[in-house]
Amino acid sequence: MPAPPDPRAASADASANGRGRFRSSLQRRILLGVLGYTALLSIAVVVQGFIVNEHAEHLVWTSLMDSELDHFIERRRIEPDYRWIDTESLRLYDSRGTRPIPADLQALGPGVHDDILVDGGERVVMVRDVDGGRLTLSLDITDMEHSEFDLALTIAGAALTTLLLLAVMIAWGVHRLVRPLSHMAQRIGGLQPDRAGQRIEVPDAASSELVVIADAVNDYLERNDRFVERERAFIDSASHELRTPIAVIAGSTELALEQRELPTGAQLQLERIRRTARDVEQLISLLLVLAKDPQRLAASADRVALDQLLPEIVEDHRHLTRDKDLSLALGPMPHCEIVAPLPIVQAAIGNLLRNAIENSDRGEIAIRLSADATVIIEDPGHGMTPEEISAIYARVARGGREGGGIGLDLISRLCEHLGWSLRFDAAERGTRTTLSLRPG
Repeated sequence: MPAPPDPRAASADASANGRGRFRSSLQRRILLGVLGYTALLSIAVVVQGFIVNEHAEHLVWTSLMDSELDHFIERRRIEPDYRWIDTESLRLYDSRGTRPIPADLQALGPGVHDDILVDGGERVVMVRDVDGGRLTLSLDITDMEHSEFDLALTIAGAALTTLLLLAVMIAWGVHRLVRPLSHMAQRIGGLQPDRAGQRIEVPDAASSELVVIADAVNDYLERNDRFVERERAFIDSASHELRTPIAVIAGSTELALEQRELPTGAQLQLERIRRTARDVEQLISLLLVLAKDPQRLAASADRVALDQLLPEIVEDHRHLTRDKDLSLALGPMPHCEIVAPLPIVQAAIGNLLRNAIENSDRGEIAIRLSADATVIIEDPGHGMTPEEISAIYARVARGGREGGGIGLDLISRLCEHLGWSLRFDAAERGTRTTLSLRPG
């Protein structure tokens, strides 16, 4: 049966993906936006200039060739024997005269035609029907087109140079504009959660928006410092005020149990008080650990030999199997040491073992230890369904708890807080609980 997903691992993966995803800076976004706008504006100006140039060129050719044809027609009307004299660039073809229209121009209709290729050269051609005949006036513009192309290259080069200069100036301006915000972001990113008295300073020339942001961050830092101080004071006070009465109860119970003349019923009640006191002490330890920063816990950590501790925990819980057809079987115990608070390790493993006993009726509960500080508990009971396992993960992901005492939710949150790994898998008959005590 496939194991349900671990929300803690999924959350870590999502967080890692979020950190790894490329995020451009504000300066880069502004720079790309302004440069993009400038480039689009430049392209629009160039396109508009090209359209205007073509339109003006067409008007010039139309006016020039209209005047030439009008002059020729008027002269021929006055002087019927008048003959047109071609120049090096201007030629006239008459469908009724001695110079026929070239084949390349015969298909052209009346009007002005630009960029017509004739004998390897570019020409502007005007065609006009006059008195039942057709006049075709051709102007060679090859040299002018070459000059126009050279001029276009010059303009394009000048535009590109101007664009590059604008890019440099825009980059410099955006850098100066965003630099105070970038410096503030770096200072905020450099804040240390475990250091008190940190503040964000802004220069006198900072904008009013940056002053508002800095004031808001400084106000939050100040309130966080006060909260952390209250939290530390509460933990220190609670650690003493809560543990002292529990220790008194446990000690008094031990002394009372040493009295041999006690009735059997009283002894059973005292045993129950001693176990309850121990459970409450473990619960207090767990809650205090959850209230502390993991880095602060390193100062109170112990070197724990799991291969020696695990058999002691199993022996402490054998009495829970007396009313059931259950047995506790220890597997191989390779030597394994970890650095962690001893009461927390005892509480975590003990409560997982107790949960396995409470959810089993008969058979054998196997407890194994791997050399990588992984404790595996397999119970033969009815086990948890995949829906129940998913519900535990869901409650842990929401940070909620149900019921009282030291439940699986609290143990799961403790493991998440310390960087341990806890999994529940549906085994062949029961449930397999895997607890890895090395931070992942």
